[in-house]
Order: sequence, then structure tokens, then C-alpha cells
Amino acid sequence: MISLAGRDIAHSWGKFVFTGLGLGLLLGVTLVMAGVYRGMVDDGKALLDNSGADLWVVQRDTLGPYAEPSSIPDDTDRALLAMPGVAEATNVTYLTMQVRHGKRDVRAMIVGIAPGDAWGAPGWPPSLVAGRRLTRGHYEAIADVASGLQLGEVVRIRRNDYTVVGLTRRMVSSAGDPMIFIALKDAQEAQFLKDNDAIVQGRHRTAANPSLNRPGVPGLLDAVNAALGSSHTVNAVLVRLHPGADPNEVAESVRRWRHLTAYTRTEMEDILIGKLIATSARQIALFLVILATVSAAIVAFIIYTLTMDKIREIAVLKLIGTRNRTIASMIMQQALALGLIGFAVGRISAAFSAPLFPKYVLLLAQDSIAGLLIVLVICALASLVAIRMALRVDPAEAIGG
Repeated sequence: MISLAGRDIAHSWGKFVFTGLGLGLLLGVTLVMAGVYRGMVDDGKALLDNSGADLWVVQRDTLGPYAEPSSIPDDTDRALLAMPGVAEATNVTYLTMQVRHGKRDVRAMIVGIAPGDAWGAPGWPPSLVAGRRLTRGHYEAIADVASGLQLGEVVRIRRNDYTVVGLTRRMVSSAGDPMIFIALKDAQEAQFLKDNDAIVQGRHRTAANPSLNRPGVPGLLDAVNAALGSSHTVNAVLVRLHPGADPNEVAESVRRWRHLTAYTRTEMEDILIGKLIATSARQIALFLVILATVSAAIVAFIIYTLTMDKIREIAVLKLIGTRNRTIASMIMQQALALGLIGFAVGRISAAFSAPLFPKYVLLLAQDSIAGLLIVLVICALASLVAIRMALRVDPAEAIGG
């Protein structure tokens, strides 16, 4: 049997192919948008996986350390180590900021870790792709390759310069910012310590405050001055449990006896994915709906236009006795072929353009399969308008003027 759809496509293949290319670029944007959402979810899970923690202990009644600010004393880790089920407890600070690299700024998450901890302790990057770990207590850094930093380069964080001694990969924040690891004391200074002018002004204000210089309050002025010039605060303590320990029981003990908030892996994942990126997820979902609607409108318009161009040919087919089912099948096949061409172009364009995006784009096979099925359904539905118009064509038009 001669394929009427194939003969018609071959007759006007230029228009058909270029229409498929245009539709493909639109579908490519749709796939990339879905990949951006998948990348955001993967960034959040990678952040939790790479931390190496079973529990996150933070300031009471906060969603820290990633979704909200959190400040707890840096001796909390010693108290947690004394609790049943706790194998390791490591102080950590997180600070997202612009760091200076040469003449450009790099958006990064600064992570403060204790250099004396053993490799593989919570908070440390699980592996390096180049260089070595931190060995000095100050002015050394390990950077994610996404930051663009290289071994031996110097990056400025607040008032100090740090030499990159190691490189790691896929160590990113939930927002996709690359991580830079420095010593905990340096990170505490960068995050909590005031600059020299602020310290001097604070001491002057404190000295001028009569309530802090009362005879009955000895040492209060010295304590305030000391607080202005140093910090013994961290954002969180990452806890690793002994094998077999129940994270929920240990977390409940921390909440009850230490007056802190402790999150398990499941709870922290819900905070990152269910709360932190929920708004972005809804925005991306709305964009996907809009793009799908536009794609359906384009396919419907193109198929309707192609059908209008061959009204006389359809009338001839009806005149010689061609069944309506055959004519409808021809139009449906053209719509599906247009969808297949568009999807192929879109998938290829998405694969090539994904690495160019500043955000991590994760293209999953199941998303591509689902996208293909949705495209075919959209094309089939969009062709119904043209089919309805074609079936109403009068065979007498074949012999009309």
C-alpha cells in the first residue's frame, strides 16, 4: 500500500523538516527546564551525601544550617560525643559569599572544617581529583572544580588570601554554588569576627555605656570587648552514628537533653527539596505547562496549514473513493512524524546545550521517554483539528474552478 503521508512529506519535505527543527528547539528548552529541576534535586542530595553525616545538630527551632541561619557554641561537639550511639561529631560552618579570584568574583559556599580531623570525617569532601588535603591550620583551601580555581592559585576570602592545595568535584551547595573548604578557625573568623573598625567602634560604645561600668558588675566590660573580637560559634555539628544506632532515637535525645534541634537524613532532605527549592519547582512546572501548550498550538497550526494546502488533493481522494479513515490516518501520521523529528532535534540540542548552563542540568532517560510520549500525545491531539476539517471537504471541490 502506498503511504499517502510519506508521499506528501516527500513532496514538501523542506517545509516539514524546517518546521520540525523549530519545534525541536522549543522541545529542547522544555527538556532543559526539566533537567534544571532534576539538577536542583541532585545538588541537594549531593550536599547531604557529601557531608557524610547521619544527623545535623543546629540551633533550636531553626531549619539550619542550609535553609536558615544557625549558631551554636563550638564546644557542642564534645557534649554530643558523650551521648549513646554517637561515633563522630564534627563542627562545621557554612557561608555563601563572593570570593575574589584575580580580577573576578566567584560565588561560592565557604565551608569551615577542622584540619586535624581524620580524612573521611563528616564535613570533609569524600575524595579529591587533584592536590592534597588541608594540613595547615590557616590559609589553605580545597576548591570544587566548578569554581574555576586551579592548584596553587590564590583566592581572597574576606581579609585573607588562601592558596588552593586540593581540588574536588560535585561538592556544591543546594543552590549549585561550588564549595571552598578552609580551616574551621579561618571560617569562623570570616563569618563571625568583626572587622577592626567595627571592633574599635564597639569598644567605644561599650566604654561609653554607664550600665556596663557599674561597680557592681566587675569584668562585664572585658567580657563584652572579648566577644567583639573573637568567636566560638559554629553553624552546625555533623554527627555520624555507630552502626545499628537509630537516628530518630538519637535525634530525640539531642532535642530533649541538649536543647538543640537535630535532623535526620530524611528530615534534612525534606527541608532541602520540600521547602528550599519548592518555589523554584513550582515555577519550572508552570514553565513546562506553558511550553507544552505552546508546542501543541504550533503543531496544530502547522498540521492545519499543511492540510489546507492540499484541500484539492483531499477532495480528489474522496472523489475516487478513499475512506475517511485513510485520510485521517495520513494527517495523524504526519503529525506524529513532525513530533518525532521535533523530539529528536530537541533531545540533541538539550544534550549539547546543557553543559553551557551555569546551573547543573541533569537529563534523565526516564524524563526523555516521558517527554517522547507526551510529545506524541500532544501531536495526536493537535492533529484532530486538521482531521475534522479534512473530513468535511466536499468531493465536488476536486472538479471545481
